[in-house]
Amino acid sequence: MHVIADELPGVTSLAAGAMWGPYLVEPKDKVAQWSQHSLEVFRDLADAPGAGVRLTSGIEASRDAESPPDWARALPGFRPVEPTELPAGFTCGYRFTVPLIDMPVYLDYLQRRLREAGGTTEQRRLSSFADAGQTSVVVNCTGLGASALTSDAELRPIRGQHVIVGNPGLTEFFSEDTGLSPDLLCIYPHGETVVLGGTAIEGIGDLEADENAAAGILTRCAEVEPRLISAEILEHRVGARPTRDTVRVEVDRLPDGTPLVHNYGHGGAGVTLSWGCAAEVKGLIGEF
Repeated sequence: MHVIADELPGVTSLAAGAMWGPYLVEPKDKVAQWSQHSLEVFRDLADAPGAGVRLTSGIEASRDAESPPDWARALPGFRPVEPTELPAGFTCGYRFTVPLIDMPVYLDYLQRRLREAGGTTEQRRLSSFADAGQTSVVVNCTGLGASALTSDAELRPIRGQHVIVGNPGLTEFFSEDTGLSPDLLCIYPHGETVVLGGTAIEGIGDLEADENAAAGILTRCAEVEPRLISAEILEHRVGARPTRDTVRVEVDRLPDGTPLVHNYGHGGAGVTLSWGCAAEVKGLIGEF
């Protein structure tokens, strides 16, 4: 396998939180299948030294009385929480245990694993799939880059921003079910650091950190967890989620007949769907 990428690792992947959980993505039946496969892989990776994956308990809460999603009910340790366990302003919530992924560590692990398996990488930008050179099959995992490479008018960016702070002693995650709001709330501890989020700005692909957005993130998170008020800000991470109405995993053909397998458009569920979509891509390649 030879991987050609404009960025190694990708900026958007580095900016992810990242907690397993299907997030506003379709088609529902395939997403359920892909997500479950990824969940099983991440559970195994939690035992792999240096993978950056660990199983973490925490709470997802809502300010409105809503039922938990089906995928949450199936997770280990799932239970509704008592009102006394919730921060002020929240009306319901549930606790479960889920994989939490430290993306910089995890992406380093994946690159090591690729090299150890005999794979190679090359950092450059492609203007067309023909630029990849002669090969038996091309797999298109170009994210937002697929808009130009495939003329896919459905693909659009959703801007996301996180603030990384020193960990004041947090061991459990907290996230709010904010629905379609552009202002997200998540607290993901990763050892010495905590990822605080976030934003979901439709149609914006700019990757410059927004000071006002960062201030809003810090305020929202500190209201839930006061220990974050004095936490040291270490960095800002910004990415553009490659989003379309449905994830695209399917076979196409290049003009010369070379099989082209598309795998993009995962939106905010890229980590959650990653291993499941990869398994499907592998199956499609095996048909040639």
